Amino acid sequence: MTQDAPEYDQHELEAGRLLFAGEIDFVLGARAMEQIPTGNIPEIAFAGRSNVGKSSLLNALTGRKSLARTSNTPGRTREVNFFNAKDRLMLADLPGYGYARVSKTEVEGWTRLIEDYLRGRVQLRRCCLLIDSRHGLKDSDRTAMAMMDQAAQNYQIVLTKCDKIKPGPLKKRVEDITLELAKHGAAHPQIMCTSARDAGGIATLRAELGRLAEPL
Repeated sequence: MTQDAPEYDQHELEAGRLLFAGEIDFVLGARAMEQIPTGNIPEIAFAGRSNVGKSSLLNALTGRKSLARTSNTPGRTREVNFFNAKDRLMLADLPGYGYARVSKTEVEGWTRLIEDYLRGRVQLRRCCLLIDSRHGLKDSDRTAMAMMDQAAQNYQIVLTKCDKIKPGPLKKRVEDITLELAKHGAAHPQIMCTSARDAGGIATLRAELGRLAEPL
């Protein structure tokens, strides 16, 4: 379930599985830059619109039911939550964007925090930008992409809920987004297609992110 069927050998698939299946500790939830943990562990951030399935994807990646809280109420994550995978990889769960039922002050605060985080996080190797495969890119996603372009922060599109869209429309969705990504200098060209429900694409996403982890 990945664009152009990228190659991952059995060693990479197994290394990714072991990395995410091992001990993963919650570090803290940061609401300000001064609370963000220090260190030099390679880091992967996860961003996306509220209710895009970010928490479900994180739980599927790590094989857990409650690493990240899932909720039918958009906008529940209101801080940057950090998780440490064996001191080899830090996972950062960013607040969802594009949800209107929070105060303007809160939205502005989250936006500033994320902008500062993206600009100042040297160890951040990639940001996974989650997009609901049924709906494609929205204006709020394009705003996030522009923010990452400006910060010169590498990001990769990860399509979620791919079990809920037929292969033909999914292929067209990938093609359309690929064309748009060509206009963005910080975008990774490969689009990952995933489903937290049936684990589609999860093994290859683990392998891809495992390439960015601290070597054993």
